Amino acid sequence: MNITGRLTRDAEVRTTSQEKQVVNFSVATNDSYRNKQGERIEQTTYFDCSYWITPNVAKLLTKGTLVELSGRVSTRTWTGNDGEPKAGLNFHTSQIKLHGGSRKTETAQTTAQAENKKATKQGTEDDLPF
Repeated sequence: MNITGRLTRDAEVRTTSQEKQVVNFSVATNDSYRNKQGERIEQTTYFDCSYWITPNVAKLLTKGTLVELSGRVSTRTWTGNDGEPKAGLNFHTSQIKLHGGSRKTETAQTTAQAENKKATKQGTEDDLPF
């Protein structure tokens, strides 16, 4: 199964009691449809994800990053602190494709590029190499 969505938080690396490392992160997927009344309904699904192959990928998995994941889904249930039953989806990731950095990173890169162009333009007008 494949899912595409944005990370809702930065990835974390944890070590199990058997000394294996796992990368845990959360992804939100968005879907929309029109109901019988013609109203547009937005639906967001959250997946708790795990990746066991290498912990190094955690550096790239930052909040807001758009990713395409391949793997399998499982469900889990628990009882919340309020005594109510809860359920969630786990996505056991086998492949990760990055489709872009987080919005925060993209904004920082755009700002840095604009400042670099401004500095380069000023530098060519004022500082002649001869």
